[in-house]
Amino acid sequence: FRVEGGLWDGRTLYDLYGEAQTPFEWHEPLFRRARELGVTLFSSPFDETAVDLLEELGAPAFKIASFEAVDLPLVAYAASKRKPMIISTGMANLDEIGEAVRTARENGCQEIVLLHCVSSYPAPDEQSNVRTVPDLAERFGVVSGLSDHTAGSAVAVASIALGGCVVEKHFTLRRADGGPDSSFSLEPDEFRGLVEDCRRAWRALGKATYDHQGWEKGSVEFRPSLYVVRDVAAGETLTRENVRSIRPGHGLAPKHLPELLGRR
Repeated sequence: FRVEGGLWDGRTLYDLYGEAQTPFEWHEPLFRRARELGVTLFSSPFDETAVDLLEELGAPAFKIASFEAVDLPLVAYAASKRKPMIISTGMANLDEIGEAVRTARENGCQEIVLLHCVSSYPAPDEQSNVRTVPDLAERFGVVSGLSDHTAGSAVAVASIALGGCVVEKHFTLRRADGGPDSSFSLEPDEFRGLVEDCRRAWRALGKATYDHQGWEKGSVEFRPSLYVVRDVAAGETLTRENVRSIRPGHGLAPKHLPELLGRR
């Protein structure tokens, strides 16, 4: 099981997972500290013993990683705890996603988040296909989002603009420190920018409307309208020389100019 090509070329999965795993014994102090800080903390179990550990620690949800989305016995066991589940869908085809969702629901989980994911590390923007995010929500009747391995935050923000509700992004204190996923992780300032941009995108969605919004209402008077700009005697013809479209917008709308020209 040796990786060929890409970021982890030549490394065995055993070695890679050994470096990347969060040791079981770290979880209890991490959960304790998270509670002190008011941070929601959960973890990705890769077997039933990890599900048991997280259940004992009071994890509020379970995250099933992309590679484990086809491990239906694991999905079923996590679902039996009747907590929300986040399932990444990298590499999974439509049938496999459907099987995972059905397995989760049949075993007691009714609150499911599906994350569209491209299991490439890092993932190119042009392969992201974020239109899949709203499609997942519509097809399976779930909350959907994006597990993002691209550089920067643009792709994640795009997923929010399309209706995504959850973003997963790798985080590091400093890329220069290294690590198995450091090259496509965000540093603190970048992560803060991601959060702010996603929140702005979410607030900006609103609804489809053509009514005047906010300051627009006061700006209407600054549009042009029709005014007589020279002295016009009784019976004189209205022409382009004595009627013009100028500001402010308290008069007739400019669209009426053809109806006025030539009148007396």
